[in-house]
Amino acid sequence: MDSGDRHSKLLKFSVTILGACLGSQHMSSTPAPRTRVVREPQRAVYDREAVNQILDEAFVCHVGFVADGQPYVIPTSYGRDEDVLYIHGSAASRMLRHLNQVVPVCITVTLVDGLVLARSVFNHSMNYRSVVILGTAALVDDPAEKLAALRALSEHILPQRWDDSRPPNEKELKATSILRLPINEFSAKVRVGPPVDDEEDYSFPTWAGVIPLEMNSGTPIPDERCERELPAYLKNYSRKRKRVR
Repeated sequence: MDSGDRHSKLLKFSVTILGACLGSQHMSSTPAPRTRVVREPQRAVYDREAVNQILDEAFVCHVGFVADGQPYVIPTSYGRDEDVLYIHGSAASRMLRHLNQVVPVCITVTLVDGLVLARSVFNHSMNYRSVVILGTAALVDDPAEKLAALRALSEHILPQRWDDSRPPNEKELKATSILRLPINEFSAKVRVGPPVDDEEDYSFPTWAGVIPLEMNSGTPIPDERCERELPAYLKNYSRKRKRVR
């Protein structure tokens, strides 16, 4: 089997893993020239539902922008509401002050699913799912949308927690800025499956395969001044999504 055949099988496997929303090499949106995957294009996914699935499972995004000629990449939490991504932070932060000045941004999200150990060092890899979103973020001014965005951020991290916590007060809302980024220009890249070695390396005497990696939650540890019983939504907490939303 040549390299092209092996890559083809990996692509079909990735389609199965991501779910029926993808179909066979299904692409539900046409990628823009600057979001089209150039390197390893057989790993590209342009399906919006598959992208949403990755966004909903991850915790942290990295926001790239240029301020005064200097590139910055800032890690931050985020929330998704349909086809909009929200990020937040202190109103005084460098990132939010510059992104409100109509600065182009690049947002990336990555999930690592496994270490791929090949027979040669050169062919070692990782199984991963990643998303890139390009666009221009805008400040959220409407108070109702701002509150809804904060709820989306909270529910993204821990569903049901918003209704079980004190809502933000006026002072806290004033000190917080929310930025909205439409998820219009995007692409995903996925790698799954076993290592792909050169044919002559398959006889090399070393172990080859995949070490799966998962994000697991531990047993909740109560605060020493907490007198409440652990709620069900915390007992059953998991980052694994059972379906695409």
